Amino acid sequence: MVVYSVYVVNKAGGLIYQYDNYSPRNDVEKTFSYPLDLVLKVYDERVVVSFGQRDGIKVGYAVLSINGFDVNGRYTADNRDVLEYLNTSYNYPLAIRFGRPRLTSNEKLMLASMFHSLFAIGSQLSPEPGSSGIEVLETDTFKLHCFQTLTGIKFIVLADPRQAGIDSLLRKIYEIYSDFALKNPFYSLEMPIRCDLFEQNLKVALEIAEKAGTFGAGS
Repeated sequence: MVVYSVYVVNKAGGLIYQYDNYSPRNDVEKTFSYPLDLVLKVYDERVVVSFGQRDGIKVGYAVLSINGFDVNGRYTADNRDVLEYLNTSYNYPLAIRFGRPRLTSNEKLMLASMFHSLFAIGSQLSPEPGSSGIEVLETDTFKLHCFQTLTGIKFIVLADPRQAGIDSLLRKIYEIYSDFALKNPFYSLEMPIRCDLFEQNLKVALEIAEKAGTFGAGS
């Protein structure tokens, strides 16, 4: 079982911490000769496949690296336009790595804000007063679990649907936040968490959760 990522959202809907614990790797790297037999386009500041699936490369996959050098959006490592570079015959042969686009920092901020709004809508839609809002969202590939504290801080965990003990993990993360962020004299409430001890203890908690699925007394 696996825990994919952790988000901490303040009461205003701002993302104050995010950690990717595990990202499934579906990357595909192939060596191509000219002309490239895939149709590429720029979408959302990334170069993605729009037509021509082959060898595990799917429509929607983005160009992640060329000849071992990571691509930054629509530009190569040396700041050349990716589409122009791939349309130039003398650059070939090229080893190109394709994969699912990675979320940018701005996209993570936007998604955290959107979930904050959905959480509030879920609470308002409840036929019963005092609803807690969205606590679990389930898909066929992951579950999103949310725990909101009395002060409005949301702790969100994305995990494998079969992962057990997430409720205990969420409360353990809250405990770590209380011990290593709130008690840090250099930390300002509601601001991004940049505390080494918080992250170190979070990683330990995730490792225990993946192996055991639960937290006992004193964990």
